[in-house]
Amino acid sequence: MFIALVGTPSSGKHAVLDYLVQRHDFTRLDLGISATDEPEQGVSLGVDEWRTFPTSEAMLDAATRAWRSRHVTTALRTWEDIEPWLKRPWFLLVGVDGPLRARYERERRRRPALTLDAFVDEHDASLHGSAGDATSTGNGHQSDLARVLTTAAVRITNGFPDIDGLYRHLDAVNLLDEQRLRPGWDLYFMTLASLAAHRSNCMKRRVGAILVRGKRIISTGYNGTPRGTTNCNEGGCPRCNGPAKGGQDLSACFCLHAEENALLEAGRERIGPDAIIYSNTCPCLLCSVKIVQCGVREVVYNKGYSMDTASATLLAEGGVVLRQMDMPGDH
Repeated sequence: MFIALVGTPSSGKHAVLDYLVQRHDFTRLDLGISATDEPEQGVSLGVDEWRTFPTSEAMLDAATRAWRSRHVTTALRTWEDIEPWLKRPWFLLVGVDGPLRARYERERRRRPALTLDAFVDEHDASLHGSAGDATSTGNGHQSDLARVLTTAAVRITNGFPDIDGLYRHLDAVNLLDEQRLRPGWDLYFMTLASLAAHRSNCMKRRVGAILVRGKRIISTGYNGTPRGTTNCNEGGCPRCNGPAKGGQDLSACFCLHAEENALLEAGRERIGPDAIIYSNTCPCLLCSVKIVQCGVREVVYNKGYSMDTASATLLAEGGVVLRQMDMPGDH
């Protein structure tokens, strides 16, 4: 596993690095030591605890040959440096940030004369580069940290007043979770259900569903008006374009739900007794009726809905397992 840490000034990148080195036996890799690599928040790292490389390509080559080992670096800062690593299945990009005031106070402990205005200027230059300054990263490249942070698979928000608080948070986040590198089946299918939801044109909420059997996708669905009719977001459904709240006036709704679309697309013959439906939202009562009738074995959902209790009762009576799962998010 290789973890690259990127972050805003005084966000605590080196504190996270120190945590990985001391608590989880990671080896630090670097492209050389400069003034900007001084530890933050009182972290102390000896020179013998890391290896240096002349270029990011050389580091990538060495890390590839030893991909089963644990390595960490704060040296990959630009998109040009990081982009080749993103193709590797053992690479994890972690973004570190924190409240501006907390980061300023952290930095001022190292530089007592630093003003808030000067720190804000440094912050802006690190994220976007400053006008006429093409060397803000120290390596001849204008900073594109904002783009790099957007790409990070995990985001750590470090507003903690001390190292112990940060370390407890990192314990809970569990950066070593293998699913961060390769998602398990639940996370894989729920991610696809969330993606399907983006196709929805429903004015009330976006819902996506994936119907699975034997770890193979049978069908997908998202909520919206029937095929060939006016889309919901174009006025096709009077209920969704009116004041009705969740669970109200469902009989006036023209929209097919995501679960319904997935079931209709598959048909009972293809569903079979061991099918699982993944939905980013708990099925409503009407969809639960259809799920039971079609013989689905299990429902896995992410977000709650207004009638979860009624749906859960019906599904349980029909012998369908209902399970909620959390999706990884920012920390």
